[in-house]
Amino acid sequence: MSVIKHTEKERDLLARLMRAEAVGEGDLGMLMVGNVVVNRGLANCLTFKNVRTITDAIYQANQFSGTESPLFFSNPTTTERNLADRVLRGEYYYPATHALWFYAPSAGAGCKGNWWDQPYAGSYKGHCFYNPQPGVCVELY
Repeated sequence: MSVIKHTEKERDLLARLMRAEAVGEGDLGMLMVGNVVVNRGLANCLTFKNVRTITDAIYQANQFSGTESPLFFSNPTTTERNLADRVLRGEYYYPATHALWFYAPSAGAGCKGNWWDQPYAGSYKGHCFYNPQPGVCVELY
């Protein structure tokens, strides 16, 4: 059972983005990136009101820099597909459980207290994660 409707093509698209955004952070880092993508497809709030699918979430303008990475353009491996399947089945990992945003601060810099006016949820390796303000995106809670 899936938490968001998707095609096999979208599963592969998610796997490719997870790799492009977080391959250096291992499986857990990639799973957390996947959580953010799925959350954006589920949330009906803020700048994600017209984002209903995995494809919509990944290709929303100015969101994921990984879509410009060479890592994004090759087919996913079986392992990467399996990671995407786990996220699509509803596995969540803190601090990305309710997160709609993440970014990687520059070397030596820490996570900001707010990102896009939303509170810091926590970090994992090189990524900082941010949740929507309480009560704003009820679909995520």
